Amino acid sequence: MTILPPKPLLDGYRDFRRDAYKTQRAHYAELAKGQSPHTLIIACSDSRVDPAVVFSARPGDLFVVRNVANLVPPMDDDGGRHGVSAAIEFAVSALGVDHIVVMGHGQCGGVAACVSGLDSLSFKYVGPWLEPLEPARAEVRARHGDADSETLCDALELNSIRHSIERLHQFPFVEQAIADRGLQLHGARFSIHNGILEWMGADGEFHPV
Repeated sequence: MTILPPKPLLDGYRDFRRDAYKTQRAHYAELAKGQSPHTLIIACSDSRVDPAVVFSARPGDLFVVRNVANLVPPMDDDGGRHGVSAAIEFAVSALGVDHIVVMGHGQCGGVAACVSGLDSLSFKYVGPWLEPLEPARAEVRARHGDADSETLCDALELNSIRHSIERLHQFPFVEQAIADRGLQLHGARFSIHNGILEWMGADGEFHPV
């Protein structure tokens, strides 16, 4: 018995072969020789936010790592989060990317779960994964007090990105790449409802681009 891919995937693949692959055949032939992406993007797994779509990137441009709430885990982590760390290491040390972007987004479910309280989650793995958000959440709570959930989520989406960038500096190979070849670290947030991209400045504040 032949098991086919789900129909939406099969239809999409056939469209790809008929259109995009046909027009980019030479590009894919070059990519078969190896990859040299210019940017590592650490983004959320949310199905509504695809970095390649947001940045109109071609195959081979971006090395993308996606996880719940676009987290960079602590370097010395005992929670089983080393898959993300391995991807960061490979992108920096093997591929030599020029930029790392931690890309959050509006209406992030992981951030909302943290604001509501991780102790209330019934999932086995989601709560432990989101624990690195807690220090950023504590800062947001201290700054905004008894603000409503929407305000807290908005603030935590941004503050979590700042904390993830701070954790990137914990990795010696990241610091070495910054010193040796000018690797640059960036923070960004994409708003689903209006398509606006905010970029983090040197002062840690976010502004539309």
